[in-house]
Amino acid sequence: MGAGERDGSRGGAAGRGAAAARQDPGGRTARDPPAEGAHAALAIRRPGQRDPRRRGGLRRRVRHRRAPGGRGRVPREAPAGLRSRSLKVRTVTVDFWGTLLLDGPGSDDRYRRIRVADFARILAGAGERATPAQLDRGYEASATWLGRVWSRNRDIPVTEHVRAILAAVDARLPDRLSPATLQALVDAYARPALAVPPAVDHGARAALQALRARGIRLALVSNTMRTPGATLRRLLAGYGLLDLFACTVFSDEVGIRKPDPEIFLRALRGAGGEPETAVHVGDDETLDVEGARVARMRVIQVTADPAAAAAGADAAISRLADLPGAVADLDGR
Repeated sequence: MGAGERDGSRGGAAGRGAAAARQDPGGRTARDPPAEGAHAALAIRRPGQRDPRRRGGLRRRVRHRRAPGGRGRVPREAPAGLRSRSLKVRTVTVDFWGTLLLDGPGSDDRYRRIRVADFARILAGAGERATPAQLDRGYEASATWLGRVWSRNRDIPVTEHVRAILAAVDARLPDRLSPATLQALVDAYARPALAVPPAVDHGARAALQALRARGIRLALVSNTMRTPGATLRRLLAGYGLLDLFACTVFSDEVGIRKPDPEIFLRALRGAGGEPETAVHVGDDETLDVEGARVARMRVIQVTADPAAAAAGADAAISRLADLPGAVADLDGR
């Protein structure tokens, strides 16, 4: 599907209200709060959420079942059609939240208090009075509105998030603010993840480098939550991962969210790839596995329990260190 986002352990599910203790790469201990508002419904952390403490490694699987039909799911004929191919993997697309990063997308909402406090400070400096309680209610109201947008697999720039929060406090407030003040609010909304970054899978860089060494092109495709793609690229650069991708596609920038197949196809076009020779790597059964299958790509699911991976996945791994082996296995089929 997000955006958002633990060092060596991936524990409970943010979307199911479990607070997973984790430590970021810098050694700071933090906890993922339960997802709130739109995050609870749309940043789902399913039972397949992986835990790097597991060392089960890779379970390679050949599908023998067809995925159910129906809207938003894989067409019944797609798995059989893809099973009949044995084309060499030339492009790999990778999910962000819950895959490259150990945090799930619902964890983005842990920055809520920081955003609300910064909004109150900036507005006070502009001569506008809005209490933290008012802004917090506006933040919650915006989650309901975002939920309706995201439920249609569509997305909007974070500038519109900010305007929605302000309008919930005072309908005329967004239009009273100067462009400079509005930009300051957008910056405050976008930046908290840089100050308290989510943790990356430590095996990510080596795994992606190994794929590139084989001549495989890499693209990133991700839904965003409240942290925009521009900020997520800065996080990737800080982790030493951005330069490995030929293309990075974020939903807030293209207006489309997974599982809509178009966002996968845009990433492939940006990397010069084709669905028939591409593999998508992601954690979410609906957003990643089913979405990529509709785009006619093969799929490697990242999950805590590879033995219980989604029926539509071609392979399942519990950590990115196992990704080069999983791709090689698909190449050999």
